Amino acid sequence: MRAHHAHTAKALDVQVEPGTEFWGWAGRTLGAPARTATGVPAWLRLVSVPEDKASGKLWDGALDAQHAFGDLDGHRPALLAVHDAVDDGIAYRAELSVRVDEPVLSDDPILRHEAQLPDSWWNDLAGTLEKVAAVDTGRVAVRQQYMERAILEFVGIPTPVVSCWTTAHADVHWANLTAPLRLLDWEGWGQAPEGFDAATLYAYSLLQPDTAARVLAAFPILGSPAGLAAEATVCAQLLQTVSRGDNLVIEDRLRSWAEDLRRRRP
Repeated sequence: MRAHHAHTAKALDVQVEPGTEFWGWAGRTLGAPARTATGVPAWLRLVSVPEDKASGKLWDGALDAQHAFGDLDGHRPALLAVHDAVDDGIAYRAELSVRVDEPVLSDDPILRHEAQLPDSWWNDLAGTLEKVAAVDTGRVAVRQQYMERAILEFVGIPTPVVSCWTTAHADVHWANLTAPLRLLDWEGWGQAPEGFDAATLYAYSLLQPDTAARVLAAFPILGSPAGLAAEATVCAQLLQTVSRGDNLVIEDRLRSWAEDLRRRRP
């Protein structure tokens, strides 16, 4: 990966800054700060997959997002260039993006401390997600078939009717957010039940009651009949991860949320 990352930097005419590199899950990605030939700070991220997997939603997510959203009024790091290569049956995609210097609000998707954020930040987040929701796309983040299976199994209710499908970032958690607001990691965006992004952020805030309450205040669809499908979907997704041994720290709160959803069922 390091050799391919260096080759890509040369191909894109950027200089990688030494001493800092960030590896993704199972060594699938490698990112590092860089500068363009004109000195603009950038981020060079290399993704690797078997050649026959180099297509589809996750592979094209960042590129599709650039075409659909641009930089979202500065709240999304713009994609500057893409470089593809194949070597010995492995496909590599390099994504050169505008560098975000602000640290993420949490090293973990689950918030481990109350978020002290101004009203302006919450307004920016709500406005940005509203703009995302309004974009038309054929990409799918959540499938009806999954909802019908998972909600019944993990929440214990039939799938609520989706009153509206909208476009979602689909991974809005605290390790993908900065202050001032930047929303990172656009691999999985697509159509989902209305309120899905808000429900996701709420789920990852459950350990911090003040922040969870602030999410509810910022996104009034949560707790409403229109938001029930999105909430049940997110709750089911995370309870499924619990069944696999992940996110155990919020298991009790997820089960309490599921109980509330069962009470709210029409």
